[in-house]
Amino acid sequence: MSGHTIPFTPIGVIHTQHTSPEETPIQPVFATGCQGTVELFAAFEEGLRDVDGYSHLYLLYHLHKAPPARLLARPYLQEKEHGIFATRAPCRPNPIGLSIVKVLGREKNILLIEGADMLDGTPLLDIKPYSKRFDRIDTERDGWQDEVSDEASRCLGRRGFKG
Repeated sequence: MSGHTIPFTPIGVIHTQHTSPEETPIQPVFATGCQGTVELFAAFEEGLRDVDGYSHLYLLYHLHKAPPARLLARPYLQEKEHGIFATRAPCRPNPIGLSIVKVLGREKNILLIEGADMLDGTPLLDIKPYSKRFDRIDTERDGWQDEVSDEASRCLGRRGFKG
């Protein structure tokens, strides 16, 4: 299947206060208080029915300003390189982002969210509900991230963001 193209069409746009990758929180957990909106295109508005019954959603989006793809990346938590698939670095073969955000409200085709760790103007590919029944897992190991303290993660995760 190498070289096979799978086309995606954006279903909307994510709007946030973040315009510079260098000042954007690295993960949603570091984006507390960072609000944004998810603007679904009118053709997809009906698909939002019942979504406001969930407190959190997964947003899948195109990392439209990601650097070129690499198979090794140096994550923000360590100075050591790791395989791209063992990181969340944006320089992926398929630059797809994934964030869990809190739903603050909905007005027609607009969702108000908190935990926005993506750049303003990010193309939205899909929305899926977060379900504590199916998605909450106590992990047994977190790979190389087990070597990084929670304190170091908190300090490095905000990247100089001034929110």
